[in-house]
Amino acid sequence: MKTKNYKANRSTIPVSAIQSKSPNVKGDIRPSVKRIGKHSAAIQTGGKVYTVSTASFSSEMSQFFDSSNWETSPQIYQGVKIVPHGINNNLPEIVRNIMAENNLAPGILERQIGLLYSNGPALYRLVYKNGEITRQYLEDKEINKWLKSWDWRRFLDMALVEYKHLKGFYTKNFRNRGARIPGEKGFITSLQVVPGTDARLGWPEYGSPRLENVRTIYVGDFLNNFLDSGLVAYPVFQPNDPFKYGVSMSYHNTYSFAYRFYSVPSFFGTFKWLWRSSEIPDIIEYLGKNGISASFHIHSPNGYWEAKKEKLQERYQDKDDDEIEVLLQEIKDKLFSDISSALAGNENAGKFIETVDFYDDEGNLCQWKIEAIDQKIHDFIEAQLKVGSQADSASTSGMGLHPSLANIIIPGQLGSGSQMLYALKLFWAADTAIPESVIFEPINRAIAANWPEKEGILMGFYRPVVQKEDNVSSQDRLTNNI
Repeated sequence: MKTKNYKANRSTIPVSAIQSKSPNVKGDIRPSVKRIGKHSAAIQTGGKVYTVSTASFSSEMSQFFDSSNWETSPQIYQGVKIVPHGINNNLPEIVRNIMAENNLAPGILERQIGLLYSNGPALYRLVYKNGEITRQYLEDKEINKWLKSWDWRRFLDMALVEYKHLKGFYTKNFRNRGARIPGEKGFITSLQVVPGTDARLGWPEYGSPRLENVRTIYVGDFLNNFLDSGLVAYPVFQPNDPFKYGVSMSYHNTYSFAYRFYSVPSFFGTFKWLWRSSEIPDIIEYLGKNGISASFHIHSPNGYWEAKKEKLQERYQDKDDDEIEVLLQEIKDKLFSDISSALAGNENAGKFIETVDFYDDEGNLCQWKIEAIDQKIHDFIEAQLKVGSQADSASTSGMGLHPSLANIIIPGQLGSGSQMLYALKLFWAADTAIPESVIFEPINRAIAANWPEKEGILMGFYRPVVQKEDNVSSQDRLTNNI
């Protein structure tokens, strides 16, 4: 179960009093609350609008960035020790949610996947000639027949997507039954990708806590605490004894500095930009439709709402998560309405709002903030657009793709064909070899195990050979095909 604990002031209500010396002001209108985003709302009252952010990202993500390493100790699920993937064992879920909310990041990853896939997979051998290494592409009937016997294209599609999101992926390896009979040949019949949301590494029973010492991988519905799936253990695939187990699993990844087990996404540091930029379109759309500007922006700490949710769960133990969320939302709307009533109106000099700051278990300061916004809608929207532009630039850079290849239009600049060409050449030359070797590792292991006599045959992505423009005739230059 995922739990979040907060320190001593957890039971204290941060907004403990909202009072007025003149409560019966004539003409007061009950404020209206409208959700404009997953983590933002707008309160309209007295001709003014207050935008509200519940700051759920800051509290949740600060745990990742404030924690030096979340792999230092195991978590126990159904009596077994696993290596947590994230501070709350939910990093795959966080990546999924961030991508679903953002308009830019999924497209960048799709473009990276397309550039890496290039002209598609093919078999080849490495040829060494005149001090250079080239690929000699070939066909092999036996290997092609094996590939056609299982859904290898679905395997590559999932492996690519999992790798580009989490920098690693899990594979299930299926062996033939004949290997159990003495004298019969072992054979890996098929491979299958297991989503990162459904698999975790088992904590090593012997040796130091490192990926190399993991002997078990667990599969289950980690997102929903195994309500319907249970937890299934699989032995780790042994490259030196590939036919040892009937079904085994393996984890294929690119090493991340100072992480002993899992890899973290290359865009890990851009999470804050990706999350915040997702709220900007909702705010601008709301202000544009209603033609009114925001007067205040209210930040409420996520720790306060987590404590409220825990109290609701304790009080209404017969209600499910969806019903608890409805009750929590009613509390939010009521509280925000009361705050706006205290802030709005001509006779608000006697009104005050008392708040209490507190610290969560990670030592992060949780506090309420009410910021006044200049009543200039043009300046406000222009500022939001600048933030969005900066977020796009930071996200693209953090995700490792040149803006000209990501279809990002930079104000004041027009991408040229030559700029795209050299960006493409750089991507093919520097950003494809390592991902390709990791993605095809399980297939190439299976080929080597099934056909040891065909040593040297590998599978990879076929792409045109990158050459200098001076060495290519004018009619064959890549710029003519862009």
